[in-house]
Amino acid sequence: MSSIRYGALAALVVVLGGCGRRHEASVTVAAASDLQFALNEIAADFRAGHPGVDLRVVYGSSGNFYTQIQNGAPFDVFLSADIDYARRLARRADAVFQYAVGRIVLWVPPGSRLDPAAALRDPKLKHLAIANPEHAPYGRAAETALRSMGLYDALKSKLVLGENIAQTFQFAQTGAADAGIVALSLVMAPQARGEGRYWEIPQALYPPMEQGGVLLHETAVARQFRDALLSPDGRRALAQYGFSTTVAP
Repeated sequence: MSSIRYGALAALVVVLGGCGRRHEASVTVAAASDLQFALNEIAADFRAGHPGVDLRVVYGSSGNFYTQIQNGAPFDVFLSADIDYARRLARRADAVFQYAVGRIVLWVPPGSRLDPAAALRDPKLKHLAIANPEHAPYGRAAETALRSMGLYDALKSKLVLGENIAQTFQFAQTGAADAGIVALSLVMAPQARGEGRYWEIPQALYPPMEQGGVLLHETAVARQFRDALLSPDGRRALAQYGFSTTVAP
């Protein structure tokens, strides 16, 4: 799988440069990194069905996007890996919508001698990648799961923090870490299938990862994009990448 470079700040500069003129036929989306592959498919279908709409999608950390939006970043739609960020930004409660529930896995690269189901307790594990819990919901879920298993203190010195969950996955893929706690949606992408092995971390070990969005500018095209995401076709695309649409009991 080829490496994908992520620079949230650089990407934001591109968006800022292209959004000087806002018009009804454009929509700019800030999306959590775990959505990259699923949302690319949904966006392609949306563009095909709305050829007159200029749709731009930027991927990054939900916490960083939250801060950027508070500081005036001109996004129309925010798709967060933590619905709480969306709720804090909403002008009205009905502007918020839940689109998925995320899941985390322990992933090891091909050729690794680590057993994914036992890697966290294996002394051969020297570096473990997780997203930065300070601003990445997947990082908070990883930390909570490690604490639930009683392993956080033993592994704290081995943690390698990614800026977002996509970069975290890159760390594990490129050998910067021996393993990574990453989004199921990323390891299920066609580009990653068969490249490594993973163990799905039981959902009882971390709070449900309710992912939600908010319409920051309630234009017609922003509503159309939201409706496409929540449509049966959109939900099928999300499900193909391991997202569920209901909270596990």
